[in-house]
Amino acid sequence: MEVIAVDRYDNAPGHQVAHRAQVIDMTDGNVLTRLIESERPHIVVPEIEAIATETLLELERAGTCRVIPTARAAHLTMNREGIRRLAAETLKLPTSPYAFADSFEQLQAAIDGGIGYPCVIKPVMSSSGKGQSKVDGPAELKAAWDYANAGGRVAKGRVIVEGFVDFDYEITQLTVRALGADGKVQTHFCEPIGHVQVKGDYVESWQPQAMSAAALDKARAIAQAVTDDLGGLGIFGVECFVQGDRVWFSEVSPRPHDTGMVTMITQRQSEFELHARAILGLPVDTSLRTPGASAVIYGGIEAAGIRYEGVAEALAIPGTDLRLFGKPVAFERRRMGVALAEGRDTDEAREKAKQAAARVRPLR
Repeated sequence: MEVIAVDRYDNAPGHQVAHRAQVIDMTDGNVLTRLIESERPHIVVPEIEAIATETLLELERAGTCRVIPTARAAHLTMNREGIRRLAAETLKLPTSPYAFADSFEQLQAAIDGGIGYPCVIKPVMSSSGKGQSKVDGPAELKAAWDYANAGGRVAKGRVIVEGFVDFDYEITQLTVRALGADGKVQTHFCEPIGHVQVKGDYVESWQPQAMSAAALDKARAIAQAVTDDLGGLGIFGVECFVQGDRVWFSEVSPRPHDTGMVTMITQRQSEFELHARAILGLPVDTSLRTPGASAVIYGGIEAAGIRYEGVAEALAIPGTDLRLFGKPVAFERRRMGVALAEGRDTDEAREKAKQAAARVRPLR
């Protein structure tokens, strides 16, 4: 394999380990087309959502390249409206009540018409929790609308408002579509991953998440229904809300999931290796090696070319590891790395991961 890493800025983490690197605006369809037609890759692997997915659809239809898992999957999941309508209206999966709004007046009418409070408001196109907020009452609504418009990837002013589900916990069900020995696609499941989110952005995850057999069966049935429809090969992160034995579909990412970084310490094959193996038609193994957890390391400062103190102290905690991403610029809340920890159980692993993450200090 020859890997060409493409990103919107120079010296991005992927650039540092790939055979070659390119810097383009991936949301510009003409620029993306020129790059793909110039490089002629066999496979295009979208790793972010801010990409001209309509262009990927056209290039895949023309036979120019193969998009992972499919161009349709990348296109549908980039837009919350596309994937929510597929899950709720086409596949008839349980979801929270929802509505879409193009104006503040439509948003107010949707809430007054049945969504109610509390509710969650998100841009239809955003990632990592950008523009997402929970609204407990009318006094908070205008600020949430403004925040959603500021946090979206496109300034179209369209949002989704979801009725709040009183769930016990959230999970990510990593689901792998890979070729079996008979050459047919088989679906494999990793052990469920629990996670904590703050403003829609993951800050901590652990594996396995304890849940009832009935809830696990339902989560995997939901994950299989969604991934069967999206098709292709690779790993998907299917997010669900769980209350007792009840399960609701939330979102899906057709790529390695941020909460799934915990698999770098818990599984025999991490989510990244599973993705690569599935793409290449190789056998996969989703087995759990040990309970474990991950905790985010934030930039904490706004600076370029930062260094880190406390790495040795963090790694002195038994059963821990670090992944510092090598991003050239830090922001206060930018995810710059993760601490990983294994433990006798997830409680011990979570405590160790948080301790390790707290010891790493980004400095100018």
